[in-house]
Amino acid sequence: MDLDGIVQGIAIYALPVIFAITMHEAAHGYVARYFGDFTAFNQGRISLNPVKHIDPVGTILVPATLFIVSKLTMGAGFLFGWAKPVPVNFANLRKPKQDMLWVAVAGPGANLMMAVFWALIIKLAIILPVSDFTGPLLLMGRAGIEINVILMVLNLLPLPPLDGGRMAMSLLPHQIASHFAKIEPYGFMILLVLLISGILGLIVWPLITLIKLMMVSFFGLYV
Repeated sequence: MDLDGIVQGIAIYALPVIFAITMHEAAHGYVARYFGDFTAFNQGRISLNPVKHIDPVGTILVPATLFIVSKLTMGAGFLFGWAKPVPVNFANLRKPKQDMLWVAVAGPGANLMMAVFWALIIKLAIILPVSDFTGPLLLMGRAGIEINVILMVLNLLPLPPLDGGRMAMSLLPHQIASHFAKIEPYGFMILLVLLISGILGLIVWPLITLIKLMMVSFFGLYV
């Protein structure tokens, strides 16, 4: 892919990536407030303003770099990123162990909703007369589904501090959950090792592909 193609690709992916990560974090803060923790609310982090959530490295540099590398190497790539984590004090929740589950589910749930939103955008692009507008809209919709499904599946891995890890700690018996929580300081390192070794792709790509196929079938996106 030439330079123009890379620039166009980044332009297509930029909005879906930024809002996928932003909605994910804002959802955590909103649900935490609902269950009694006002930490994120008091810090102004329950917001759909991307500026409040963007991490220069995780939201911009890492996704852009992975995208460029995947295009230059003509590989499938693995596009992911992160935002500034929304602060949640689980001790403030009315029922900390039980409510932790819903706070954790909120992030992947937001990504699922965003994937559905972008599927509807694709449907709109298909219905509208072909123009200079519908082409980019179709590509952006595809990018939106891809990045949101990837983030949803990735965050559902049962590895602290990912959302799946939080969900596991909520559901496991207290003593086992306490031992499981000790993995958290090493969680990101473990994730990087899995990514670099290729094991992460073997775990998540079948699920990502299955969910995308289900969405294509459900919404009739045979394009």
